[in-house]
Amino acid sequence: MRKTITREQAYDLIKEYNKEPFHIQHALTVEGVMRWFAKELGYEEEEEYWGIVGMLHDIDFELYPEEHCIKAPELLRKGGVGEDVIHAVCSHGYNLTVDVKPEHEMEKVLYAVDELTGLIGAAALMRPSKSVQDMELKSVKKKYKTSSFTAGCSREVIENGAKMLGWELDELIQKTIYAMRSCEAEIQKTLETKVG
Repeated sequence: MRKTITREQAYDLIKEYNKEPFHIQHALTVEGVMRWFAKELGYEEEEEYWGIVGMLHDIDFELYPEEHCIKAPELLRKGGVGEDVIHAVCSHGYNLTVDVKPEHEMEKVLYAVDELTGLIGAAALMRPSKSVQDMELKSVKKKYKTSSFTAGCSREVIENGAKMLGWELDELIQKTIYAMRSCEAEIQKTLETKVG
């Protein structure tokens, strides 16, 4: 039996350790993207669970960047989060800070999309619309190939994630754009009403 917390509890928990609006927005973005992928890949009944993992994945990053995915288990256990969520959260730091390998398809998706959402989000901010709604695959690929653009977003991690899933890079990028479109408006609404 899974020990799960509610989506509201997960949101409160992320805000307990993250004050920067950028980090809150990233948590909400990865939550929304994970929810979209859960439905897309046939895990509709686990949509909330995938979303909670996405929301909590960077819980320790703002306060403990040097111990990312190392400090997370302690903070998550304190928040009443189950070991399955802890494993999933830590697995996105595989071969970077921890040796927790992504095993479930959900963990592989998280590993693949985390960095990619940052890159796509940054590319969207350079558009007149400041939105992913009119973002196209070719625009993202152009930015992706420019190594100085969002240099902190690891292309190697994104490509390894695509391989883990057995997808071409283009497929991963296109699906992630669709996923980000699906939650963009809701995230803006949440940020306007809840952050602060």
